[in-house]
Amino acid sequence: MRIVHVYFAIARGMTMGVRAACFDSAGRIFLVRHSYVPGWHMPGGGLERNETAEEALIKELREEGNLRILGRPQLFHIYFNTAASRRDHVLFYKAQVEQTAPRPADREIVECGFFAIDDLPPGTTDATRRRLAELAGEREPAHVW
Repeated sequence: MRIVHVYFAIARGMTMGVRAACFDSAGRIFLVRHSYVPGWHMPGGGLERNETAEEALIKELREEGNLRILGRPQLFHIYFNTAASRRDHVLFYKAQVEQTAPRPADREIVECGFFAIDDLPPGTTDATRRRLAELAGEREPAHVW
């Protein structure tokens, strides 16, 4: 994964990604577990050339969870993502979604599913927990992911 970020830093100068807290009609959050990084995360990914943030978000949610956004996603905050590189920013959204079909495991997404906020799976990342606390108004949004 680090090689990808090095390539993008050279090719693009600055990188930008999108990530979303995706809630279903029961108020559960959708999380994914990737094959290349430990822990459970909210779905998302990088913006490509000539792609808007909303287009990237729609694409990533479809690819990582067969999710369809209901209504418009709400931009919650913009974070500096120092874990990825010193040039990466994440646009963080909140979205109501529906899953159009079960998402089978593959080489990128090992597992995914909806979880109650008070019953997150073991291994849910600290960053995911911080973002959920920020969304709930339990803490001020940070500037760094």
